[in-house]
Amino acid sequence: MSVLVYTENWDGKFKKASYELVSYATQVAEMLNTSVTAISIGKVNDDELLKLGGFGATKILKADDQHLNGLDNQAYTDIIARAAIEEGAGVIVFSHNNTGKALASRLSVRLKAAVGAGLIKLPVSLSPFIVYKKVFSGKAFAQVELKTEVKILTLMQNSFELVEADSRAEIVSFAGETGVPKTVIKDVQKQTGKILLTDAEVVVSGGRGMKSPDNWGVIEELADALGAATACSRPVSDEGWRSHDEHTGQTGKIIAPNLYIAAGISGAIQHMAGISSTKCIVAINTDSDAPVFEYADYGVVGDALKVLPALTRAVKEAKSK
Repeated sequence: MSVLVYTENWDGKFKKASYELVSYATQVAEMLNTSVTAISIGKVNDDELLKLGGFGATKILKADDQHLNGLDNQAYTDIIARAAIEEGAGVIVFSHNNTGKALASRLSVRLKAAVGAGLIKLPVSLSPFIVYKKVFSGKAFAQVELKTEVKILTLMQNSFELVEADSRAEIVSFAGETGVPKTVIKDVQKQTGKILLTDAEVVVSGGRGMKSPDNWGVIEELADALGAATACSRPVSDEGWRSHDEHTGQTGKIIAPNLYIAAGISGAIQHMAGISSTKCIVAINTDSDAPVFEYADYGVVGDALKVLPALTRAVKEAKSK
């Protein structure tokens, strides 16, 4: 019984999330005393594919049909299901992002497999197969038993450390019988010049405590100094102060950066649910009783319009030394 991991690529390149996923799959495989097979769908150069071997994959299935460069859930599910059957995969691992969640649910029906969704660490036990995850918007934890022969796991971003492995991967061409995908991409418009919020390791976010969209310059200046992405709470995006693309929270983007600076954000549970996997939260608020301080690792009681410029100066001074 092998472990199969789907490694998503972005314009033919893998990101940290893909390597994190392979590292996790490798640790699960070691628990099961088996090996890891990675499957890559779309056009990716062999040199890029071989990087997966550096994190434990011993075999890489390369499905690079020209029709598969754009995500088609049905076509991708067909390919991954066939790969799982041919490889005898008892565990299939996805990232807990939009793509992973879409494919995991389809594949669950196809293979009659239980899904352990949004996991944050390795299985607690193998017999019975029990996984560990956050529930109730991160307020509690649960241990869930997966009873089916095939198990599907989705891993929360930034919840598992990269573990390099001294292994050389074998690349094998893999063709799935998918026919012509039903989804046709006619145009692609990408954001440029900014760090994508879902990829950022540092995020500077603002709420209504910033008082006006005209005050957002201090957020952007700190973000520039830190090499960070910018974000906002839902009321800010609803008011039109910032784009909905920056809205983080239960109804917005779910992110897991290493550092999240919350300026003028009260800390409503819906917002905190979207950043609950953050490694370190720094809160800045004039109200010492704001709920955000219950979640924060570090808190500053003060006016964000004064604190943020001072913090930006400190960052620039530290970098200049």
